[in-house]
Amino acid sequence: MTSPRPTDAELAILGVLWSRGPSTVRQVQDVLNEQRPTGYTTVLKLLQIMTEKHLVARDESDRTHVYRARWTQAETQRLLLDDLLERAFGGSSMSLVMQALAGNKATPEEIAEIRRLLEEKQTQGGAR
Repeated sequence: MTSPRPTDAELAILGVLWSRGPSTVRQVQDVLNEQRPTGYTTVLKLLQIMTEKHLVARDESDRTHVYRARWTQAETQRLLLDDLLERAFGGSSMSLVMQALAGNKATPEEIAEIRRLLEEKQTQGGAR
């Protein structure tokens, strides 16, 4: 994935597009307004910038333009995590995971899933 890192405001818009699917400016604005007041022209300008940055694609076949995210939520999360991993943790996955778990915010279910994933990774690594 070669995409610029989205800003917080752009991530909010992407969140709407990931949950709703392709949407008009008005539809995006309506959802964002549920969280905090956001002007139509602000959303329009952000979507125009995001189109230039290749974060979203714009369908211009109809009078009302429809926008969709170019990248999946998982692809965007991977991009952001890779960036954070390099900048804040010197590329150390262990440091990142240890810091994430140090906050005691993981539920027992999440910890069980982490264990399962680690075991799966260990099994895959041993099979090579």
